Amino acid sequence: MMDQALDENISENDEEESFFQDVDILQKHGINVADIKKLKGAGICTIKGIQMSTKKKLSNIKGFSDTKVEKIKEACLKVVSLGFMTALEVSDRRKQVFKISTGSSELDKLLAGGIESMAITEVFGEFRTGKTQLSHTLCVTTQIPNGSYCGGKVMFLDTEHTFRPDRLRPIADRFNLDQNGVLDNVLYARAYTSEHQAELLDFVAAKFHEEAGVFKLLIIDSIMALFRVDFSGRGELADRQQKLAQVLSRLQKISEEYNVAVFITNQMTSDPGATLSFQADPKKPIGGNILAHASTTRISLRKGRGENRIAKIYDSPDLPESEATFSITSGGVADAKD
Repeated sequence: MMDQALDENISENDEEESFFQDVDILQKHGINVADIKKLKGAGICTIKGIQMSTKKKLSNIKGFSDTKVEKIKEACLKVVSLGFMTALEVSDRRKQVFKISTGSSELDKLLAGGIESMAITEVFGEFRTGKTQLSHTLCVTTQIPNGSYCGGKVMFLDTEHTFRPDRLRPIADRFNLDQNGVLDNVLYARAYTSEHQAELLDFVAAKFHEEAGVFKLLIIDSIMALFRVDFSGRGELADRQQKLAQVLSRLQKISEEYNVAVFITNQMTSDPGATLSFQADPKKPIGGNILAHASTTRISLRKGRGENRIAKIYDSPDLPESEATFSITSGGVADAKD
């Protein structure tokens, strides 16, 4: 059933391919094949990808001089002009945005349909609040066609070693999907250091380009775990935040470039200054303002009664601040039981 659903959408994937323009187009504008190969090796596979890269970053590619970078940038301008567009044109472009169901209709309602593409959705909470369970459920629900959304594959980047493929089996059964088919549509990578995590994003971009329109969701569980380990103390804080900002900027660009949803989980920390200001909750998400500004939608999770969990919109450009209750079942995230 799953293969059939994905086969039916091949024609729709062809439309998705036209969503971005391949760097191979630059051959017609005087850029040689070897240089295009080097761009792809650096994870820059589209014209938009070049426009999203600074000249400094392009100059760091082996064999790229400042003159060559200028030539590539000029060739891109011949293909796509950078400039303003009307709000109406932006509105038309945003019709390509799709929503992925979370498995709970209450949570979907809170998110106005689900996890949004071309955006970074961050969930944070203490341990046992359902962050990883939500990640596993999304691995399955992403593959289910729903209305205008055609379903697709998932990329899972694991930094905490919490991914369990066998957890996907009962969730697949809940939605009447073939277990092995579901597992086959999830591409998994384990990151061991913050540098490795950043390098894997080049592979992610290359894979999204290679299988255009097939991948719909990128999950990182969790975004900050490795940065917390690799950078310690206040002396390294500025360096950590700079590296984190680069990773988040890359994620935002990937989501816009390939029209995919990015779902990241985050940890909490105790705020020692909170007791002085008499805050009700002395805990806050880690990552500071860099992560707060980079995430499009931030969802706070907390424990409820029994298996119930409460999700609250913490920050969003278009969703009102409100709450929803969901529960964690053997079949993944579902509506709360009374």
